[in-house]
Amino acid sequence: MIYTLTFNPSLDYIVTVLEFTCGVVNRTSREVIFPGGKGINVSMVLGNLGFENTALGFLAGFTGEELKRLVEEKGVHAEFIPVEQGMTRINVKLRSEQETEINGQGPTIDEDDIKKLYERLDALQDGDILVMAGSIPDVMPKTMYMDIMEHLKEKDLRVVVDATKDLLVNVLKYKPFLIKPNNHELGEIFRVKIKEKADVIKYAGKLQEQGARNVLVSMAGDGAVLLAEDGTVYQAEAPKGTVVNSVGAGDSMVAGFLAGYLENGTYEKAFQMGVCTGSASAFSEELATREEVLDLLDKNKTLF
Repeated sequence: MIYTLTFNPSLDYIVTVLEFTCGVVNRTSREVIFPGGKGINVSMVLGNLGFENTALGFLAGFTGEELKRLVEEKGVHAEFIPVEQGMTRINVKLRSEQETEINGQGPTIDEDDIKKLYERLDALQDGDILVMAGSIPDVMPKTMYMDIMEHLKEKDLRVVVDATKDLLVNVLKYKPFLIKPNNHELGEIFRVKIKEKADVIKYAGKLQEQGARNVLVSMAGDGAVLLAEDGTVYQAEAPKGTVVNSVGAGDSMVAGFLAGYLENGTYEKAFQMGVCTGSASAFSEELATREEVLDLLDKNKTLF
């Protein structure tokens, strides 16, 4: 079974205002609400690609109940832990001449809530996949990712980590199956600017030396690079298309990589599926469907 873990999920309220002006009443021309959070995005795309999975995380208040309803409406099995204090956050994304985001704080997660999470994680079985993605709320220990991997180290799991800075670096000694920084996040870790694939390969290799089995680096319109654990380096340019919504593209790449790997058992196919799934989401208002991904794979064979 595949599990995703999102510590601070959200309702993403996306509004379009044709000409936004501060200090006056603005009216929307379009508005939609989506379940948000990196792990939840991975879950929804995996579901779209035909892979059953379970979404784990915390929820609170009426917004939490709506989040669970929307996630399950997308066909994802949700096992969120209810939290008493606060409410699941609402992230407002304003689309106008410029894009502006206002992200909520999220609920208060205490030690008892974290204990319940560990009890749920204890039920994972050897061979399961756990995807941990996104930031950690301020109310939780900054070592949370590392603490979970320490807690689960006796289990034969394939753990995927999509996080930034110390959250990512601190788990490398536990040899995660896959990590997926983008080129900017990779540069932040080593305090350099990374624009070329040669630099990606160099610095991704350093993360691999520290323990990561597979390092997948997204580069937005410049494509992607995979350093596989067998020593092979895969590179690809980005598929051609019009970017409609880049939110969730990186999470979609993770989902596509896992789907490709589970379907074919090779890192080459996993990489191809990951690249095309990330792009398919970027080219769509919503997250990628299987049909959209297969269409991109068919049209972009020369990229790989």
